[in-house]
Amino acid sequence: MKEFFELLKKFDLKGIFITPTKNGFLQFFRYVFVGGIATVVDWGVLFLSTDFFHIYHMVSTIIAFIAGLITNFLLSKLIVFKANEARVNAAMEFVSYTVIGVIGLVITEIIMFLFTNCWSLYYMLSKVIATIIVLVWNYTARKLIIYKNDNDIVK
Repeated sequence: MKEFFELLKKFDLKGIFITPTKNGFLQFFRYVFVGGIATVVDWGVLFLSTDFFHIYHMVSTIIAFIAGLITNFLLSKLIVFKANEARVNAAMEFVSYTVIGVIGLVITEIIMFLFTNCWSLYYMLSKVIATIIVLVWNYTARKLIIYKNDNDIVK
């Protein structure tokens, strides 16, 4: 955490976002930042699909998930994690990323169904709850499954 605040104090954006690091707090910060961008894409597509294109919110959730997944994958590869290309090719990495993401989607769909369909909560509030829960799942699973080898973590 100290490294992060030193970089922030110097306003070293390259150090905060680009320079390779093994610092777990800085990696998590980058992951949350990237996740924030992917979340804006996800929520934006969900809202537009549901409110402007009148697609059922459960279907819009899937469409939004795909947009968010692709955004998260690409930005995570650039900013958060650096896969060792000799060990994991991009296609296999994306498949692993997608499997973890699909589990997150199932969790999201269950939450959306329960909170919106069963308990009449506004679908965007249900999505906020789902996002918080799935954030923890995605980060933990990706770090432990895809990037478990220290050589695969940006350092």
